Amino acid sequence: MNQPVNQPELEALAADAYVYGYPLVAGLTAVDRFAHATRLAGPEDDFTSVNNDVLYSVAQLDLSAGPRRLHVPDTAGAYHVLQFVDAWTDNFAYLGTRATGSAARTWLVVPPGWHGTPADPDRVIASPTTVATVVGRFACAGPDDLPRVRALQEGLLLEPPEPGGAAAGLPAPDPDVPERLAFFERLRVWMAAYPPAEPDRVHQQRFAPLGLLDPGPSPYRAAAPDWTLALATGLAAGRQRVEDATRPPENRPPGEWRADVHLFDHNTAFLGPGTLDDPEWRIPDRRAAYLSRAAAARAGLWGCHAYEALHAAATTDDADGRPLDGTRPYTLRFRPDGLPPAEEFWSLTVYGLPDRRLVANPAARHSIGSRTPGLRPDPDGGLTLHLRHEPPNDPSEAANWLPTPAGPFRPVMRLYRPGPAALDGTYRLPPLQPA
Repeated sequence: MNQPVNQPELEALAADAYVYGYPLVAGLTAVDRFAHATRLAGPEDDFTSVNNDVLYSVAQLDLSAGPRRLHVPDTAGAYHVLQFVDAWTDNFAYLGTRATGSAARTWLVVPPGWHGTPADPDRVIASPTTVATVVGRFACAGPDDLPRVRALQEGLLLEPPEPGGAAAGLPAPDPDVPERLAFFERLRVWMAAYPPAEPDRVHQQRFAPLGLLDPGPSPYRAAAPDWTLALATGLAAGRQRVEDATRPPENRPPGEWRADVHLFDHNTAFLGPGTLDDPEWRIPDRRAAYLSRAAAARAGLWGCHAYEALHAAATTDDADGRPLDGTRPYTLRFRPDGLPPAEEFWSLTVYGLPDRRLVANPAARHSIGSRTPGLRPDPDGGLTLHLRHEPPNDPSEAANWLPTPAGPFRPVMRLYRPGPAALDGTYRLPPLQPA
């Protein structure tokens, strides 16, 4: 094995490999059918920062047996998006209200290198890897809206491959590899099975001394102790680098909302239907793109480009710099000309800390926004939201009340099809004010 000349060099290379390969290892499973959420998320769901605005439909495709036909129903103008993600977590296509409209259509999803003759060339989605994930999101206004959305989900049809094809399935890593090196074994096997874009293949050659390019039997089953220690040390350093990349900057104004508009711009090579093939939405520095991709997979696996939906989080403090805590009430005041710019809708959700989960409350309300019935505008046409644990003393404020947990919490604002002012930074969300 061609190793670097010293252990520090090997450790640094292993850290780079973790950052580069984490999205591939984190995102790969094999389902190959649509799994539909049947209700809006609630406190009983064990997911961090779970979305309470939409119902999800997720399918993970194995295209090794050939193309698959996907039928999308007519949504009658209601917001929805089907996001296509390759094995490396690159978003390579979108279908839905913004990208292709709301009419019923049938699409052909094809594997890399496919040279068939489609019946409709304008309805072809070429996947960069033989496995891909389809993440569907259907806007749901609440429990009363569930029957409509469930009917749309049932109309989302994925046809089986043509007869005669046999799907390869997800290659199995060597089960005898010690756990401390299991990440590298998964990366070695899946990196070979799902080659990335050409520029990234050149980058992968750097990892030959780590055994990641070795074919055949795993080099990690009986690895030398010093080599194992160097890889494990580098893995820990790479993991820390990814964790650090998900944290907000330390020097920022109190109460500032954090919206990373370009977090998912790491795909530069495969931009299909519904994507914006523009320099503004590409990270040109590939090293920076690898870290952004890993941070995105760690903090929001299968998140979409900001031009589809933008998420902004008020990190941990209010306008006075004090930690957000449900023992104190807050207001979020939008000026008449300062409502969140969203072409579809916007919503605000609060999550308990430290696990970032929805927290049960007597009102059974976990989000509030432009679709909330009965919101009361201010006399000047603005809007004030009341975030507090207990119901407001003033009954007139109840319609604009978003219950908070009893302790520390984190609010997240979501803008669906955000307007230009949100994407270029012109629009800034106001900080939460202690009431």
